[in-house]
Amino acid sequence: MREVIQKHKSELEEIINNFKEQLNRIRTGRATPALVEDLLVDYYGSKVKLKQIAAILCPEPREILIQPWDKNAIEAIEKALNQADLGTSPVVEQNNIRINLPPLTEEFRQNLVGRVNKEKEEVREKIRRWRDNVLKEVRRLFEEKEISEDEKYKVKEEVQEVVDEYNQKVEEISQQKTKEIMES
Repeated sequence: MREVIQKHKSELEEIINNFKEQLNRIRTGRATPALVEDLLVDYYGSKVKLKQIAAILCPEPREILIQPWDKNAIEAIEKALNQADLGTSPVVEQNNIRINLPPLTEEFRQNLVGRVNKEKEEVREKIRRWRDNVLKEVRRLFEEKEISEDEKYKVKEEVQEVVDEYNQKVEEISQQKTKEIMES
């Protein structure tokens, strides 16, 4: 029965990793390429990630410099950046795009914390769906007489322990991000 949990546990790790990536895209007081690197840019009729068509640098703590490899992509990149919720507008300088991140206002910080909480709830929902899928498989095994009733209840307890462990991880990650937002 541990095999059932272990088989599905990699899904939880993927959920946590995706959660961390989502939170990296939420701005704190410092500039980071993660804020913009996965923005989708309409590049010659295809949607591509910004990091695939440009170099993204942070020369200053509150500045992001984007250097497109194809100078014809500047307009499309600027449009994608304007549609992103960064709290600032990009500035086109010859063959580069510069984003100066202003200090966060209290209202903007609260909006960012709200986004963190929204992401956290979505992840918790994914964890609940994971639990439901594993328990469905356990019920199926019980109905097919592959496991006993005692094993079924033991696995249910183990699954709940795993869910609690991952919910705790989600809580710690979101608290850390909230702290970064409020202190920057």
